[in-house]
Amino acid sequence: MRLSIVLPVYNEEENLPLLAAELQEVVAGLVPAWQVECVFVDDGSTDRSRERMLEIRERYPSLGVRVVALDRNWGLTAAMDAGFRAARGEVVVTLDTDLQNDPRDIPRLLEHLDRADVVVGVRARRRDPFVKRVSSRIANAIRNRVTHDDIVDTGCSLKVYRREYLTRLKLFNGLHRFLPTLLKMEGARVMQVPVNHRPRRYGAAKYHLWNRLVGPLMDLFAVRWMQKRHLGYRWEEIR
Repeated sequence: MRLSIVLPVYNEEENLPLLAAELQEVVAGLVPAWQVECVFVDDGSTDRSRERMLEIRERYPSLGVRVVALDRNWGLTAAMDAGFRAARGEVVVTLDTDLQNDPRDIPRLLEHLDRADVVVGVRARRRDPFVKRVSSRIANAIRNRVTHDDIVDTGCSLKVYRREYLTRLKLFNGLHRFLPTLLKMEGARVMQVPVNHRPRRYGAAKYHLWNRLVGPLMDLFAVRWMQKRHLGYRWEEIR
């Protein structure tokens, strides 16, 4: 079976070589059961990230690296959407490139595909500053209260999807935060699994209090509207 690992990148030049070495180890354990490709999506980086991606493609041919470049910095939703569209695998994994997600968790998430269509990582021990952890907890609580969902940690980028469900979605900016909820609306079985979380080593976080709490409120109301208006009917032709 084919597996696409989608990796959005925005100014992570120092982290990419370290991540590639970890991915090489993980992919070696997945082959030959999986035919793997790594789709790096350059979200308008202004550092040497793109150069690093091209170097990784040359150095690690077994990773099946493909580099997709956006015309400017569009944000995480656009980068993920571009990766989903470029992916060739029947199964898609998303992974942050800041080294906070642990690639070694990927095989464990894949094991749950016999019971789920989407497997969501839950950061068991957050290695983030106190304010970031609290703001995330508040945001998740508000999101679940409004959407009547139970997703513990939608901010964890490490997720596994059956691609057939991703192709049913039309994403808009900011909606990457609600992917499990949106996919449930499409009939996907969603499972949550604890994963490792690591402190950031290089680079700067792309999110702060404003764009983690206040900004997504409009997106939250949009998702609630979609839930209420969703056409979830089933049909059959009577002969």
